[in-house]
Amino acid sequence: MDFKQELIALLQKETRLSEEELANLMVVPPDPKLGDYAFPCFKLGKNAKEEAERLKGKLKLPDFVSKVEVAGPYLNFFLKNKVVIEETLSHIYQEQKEFGKQDLGKGKKIIVEFSSPNIAKPFGIGHLRSTVIGSCLYKLHRALGYEVFGVNHLGDWGTQFGKLIVAFRKWGSEEELKQEPIKYLLGLYVRFHQEAEKDKSLDDEARAEFKRLEDGDKESIALWEKFKELSLQEFHRIYKILDVNFDSFHGEGFYNNLLEPSIKELQQKVKTVVSEGALIVDLEKYNMPPFMLRKSDGASTYHTRDLAAALYRLKKYKPEKMVYVVGSEQKLHFRQLFTVLELAGIDKKKLVHVDFGLFRFPEGKMSTRKGQVIFLEDVLNKAIDLAEQIIEEKNPTLQNKKEVAVMIGVGAIIFSDVSNDRIRDIEFDWDRMLSFEGETAPYLQYTHARSCSILRKAVKEHNQGVSPHVNFELFDQTEEIAVVKKLYGYPEVLEKSALSYKPHHLAHYLIALAQAFNEFYHKCPVLSEDKNLTKARLLLVDCVRQVLENGLNMLGIQAPEEM
Repeated sequence: MDFKQELIALLQKETRLSEEELANLMVVPPDPKLGDYAFPCFKLGKNAKEEAERLKGKLKLPDFVSKVEVAGPYLNFFLKNKVVIEETLSHIYQEQKEFGKQDLGKGKKIIVEFSSPNIAKPFGIGHLRSTVIGSCLYKLHRALGYEVFGVNHLGDWGTQFGKLIVAFRKWGSEEELKQEPIKYLLGLYVRFHQEAEKDKSLDDEARAEFKRLEDGDKESIALWEKFKELSLQEFHRIYKILDVNFDSFHGEGFYNNLLEPSIKELQQKVKTVVSEGALIVDLEKYNMPPFMLRKSDGASTYHTRDLAAALYRLKKYKPEKMVYVVGSEQKLHFRQLFTVLELAGIDKKKLVHVDFGLFRFPEGKMSTRKGQVIFLEDVLNKAIDLAEQIIEEKNPTLQNKKEVAVMIGVGAIIFSDVSNDRIRDIEFDWDRMLSFEGETAPYLQYTHARSCSILRKAVKEHNQGVSPHVNFELFDQTEEIAVVKKLYGYPEVLEKSALSYKPHHLAHYLIALAQAFNEFYHKCPVLSEDKNLTKARLLLVDCVRQVLENGLNMLGIQAPEEM
């Protein structure tokens, strides 16, 4: 039973507020002593406390509510513990991996564009944020019942490829390219910029080379395709380590043949002008620079390619929303793109820019042009090595040590990102990023492994498995009730994380659940002479194990059964 929804339905009958308004107003009090749900009565009249008292007198309480109290302007609802405990634990036991999933988005499609690295450049630490935030949002929306398409909009087009082709033709070696393709191409890219500072004509050569690429020059296309193929092989290795998947790898180059048709389609609905030889949409009245559709030399721009991609996706998928998981530095670009699409008749509610802060580095901003890059693979390998060392020290007899080290190391890196509110910048700190102490993924993974260990011990030493048929009246300890109340909140946290596009809500919830469980574990013996109590507490342990596994998987983190 969704108790919150039932309370909303109850309040709807007695107030003039809509279901949506009530859902937004209803909160969980910060202190359990104040009840399970609190409804602020400010919107009901001038004196909120009087309105709360009046509403309390009118309400006919449902069976699952034990009492209602007025606390200042709030009407606080207290649920019956036995009802909540039985409902929650029974549901988790029955639904297992499906627990928390909903049909909120049934019949609706969403496109999530994320990761989108540039080919022929290293997969650096800066790509981590879009990749793991986007992958989590992909999974969260699927859990809410949406049909989700994950798009990797590869940066595989633009003047930078003109630069790379010029550099390869001047200084490149096929043999060296085969050995370490990405690092070699990065070296060529850096060299181009060093040489271009001395010889400005190189930039003109690069622009002319990109124009040849757009015009379909066979030799240029062949080189571009080689760079792209080598890059994708490298990217797929990283995605495999992170367990990140996509439904489409259509990069910017895919839309090359759609650029002119897209411009013509736009011109039927939106006024364009030629300014200094370039074709633009003037956005001055929206306090924005012009949206450039075609450069003065006839080449396309980032704007044109994103416009073509948006129009293509709208026609092909007919999505409810198109979500772009791209850093905050692109805010202006997306304001321009969304404004132009809105002028073309697209509902702006369909368009969402999920922006996020940058990694900040003590030595200043990373620069691909200067070769200052922290390779993501190096960060992941360092985390895995550290996890292996800790396993060797603490549990040298552990089976599948390497496998578990990968789960722990990769999990630590992912969690260090998604546990932060995405809009904030993150200080890149090796020690903090690789820390396994405190509020980290290894802490959650260890709590999951501890619950698995308790269940194994129950079978081995007490011949007792998990059953849903328990005496729910036995759950009377404060610590037990606190754990169940946390478990009950999991579906709502999934919804909040997805609809706010903020995975950190789920990360913080899992930490709070693990803390509540560990408090329960230390104060309430699970395995005891009292078989009925043992049976009840084993069900609780199993439900915590399941929700930790489900939640970690949503974040893209695996849950080892032993550590």
